Amino acid sequence: MAKANPAYFGHPPNVVEGQRFQRHTELHAAGVHRRPGLGISGTAKGGVDSIVLSGGYIDDVYGDVEIIYTGEGGRDRDTGCLVADQTMDSSGNAGLLLNEALGYPVRVVRGLGIKGRKRRRATEGYEYRGLYRVADHWMTVGKEGFRICQFQLLKLGPGEEAQPRPVDPVEGQTTSLEEQVRRLVAREERIRDSKVVTTVKKMYDNTCQVCGTRLVVSPGGNAYSEAAHIHALGKPHNGPDLVGNVLCLCPNCHVLFDRGALQLTDDFDIIDGLTRKFVRALHREQEHQLGVEYVRQHRERWANREKEAEALDRAMADAPEGQAELSL
Repeated sequence: MAKANPAYFGHPPNVVEGQRFQRHTELHAAGVHRRPGLGISGTAKGGVDSIVLSGGYIDDVYGDVEIIYTGEGGRDRDTGCLVADQTMDSSGNAGLLLNEALGYPVRVVRGLGIKGRKRRRATEGYEYRGLYRVADHWMTVGKEGFRICQFQLLKLGPGEEAQPRPVDPVEGQTTSLEEQVRRLVAREERIRDSKVVTTVKKMYDNTCQVCGTRLVVSPGGNAYSEAAHIHALGKPHNGPDLVGNVLCLCPNCHVLFDRGALQLTDDFDIIDGLTRKFVRALHREQEHQLGVEYVRQHRERWANREKEAEALDRAMADAPEGQAELSL
């Protein structure tokens, strides 16, 4: 096990942007990345000083100026697949939130020649890409069907410094760093128009439009249902909070719809998002005018997931057998 280097923020000494390294151990020895074998170097209380982009998540977008980076957690190390939701309170993700709040820069290293489906490796080494700032963050359902934490990283120019993005303190109180981050995470819960939710639930008497289930939760006959936005609210989707973009669903159908396992056709038929087979027609009250543009956006979002998975399968099939991979 390599000896831990102390955390620091900024360019590593005697290293220039574009410099390449063969292995994680070389990144560690040069002071570029302190945690050999891990993608995030940092903690919830200290922040994140460096990350390594190794193509481990299909929702990542790697650009020179802007990077959409998926945080840590939820991945099965044997299969390489997501098997659980990510959370913002895991060490690396909370550390990136602290970077955003306090303006700490992040060193970014990009893996080259990424290969492998289960355990993705950089077969052509690593390149130091320079300093980035954590400009934004959000929670969303990723293309593998689980909730993921994502961060927008923007490249810092020569001499440019990352600016803090603090949360307004409570009047008359001093906000600690930990409290500041907790409040930053709390902003993930987008305020939704209660009138829209109430209107749709009342329209269907809390009965699921997909399966017809009405969950009675009290002796007086009160029932529970959930409002599902077709075009998802919040970043990065930014759908509208309108009656025409909301379904009344039971919790089970809500989860299946949010994660693309249930989808709608332009004629508002329900299809199985995994097998593409017809399930049944969606129950709709006459006054409930759903927007077909929202249905198309939801369907296209999951079509992209299928296209990327197919492309990855083709790339793996075309890769030379026995392709050598660099060890960590």
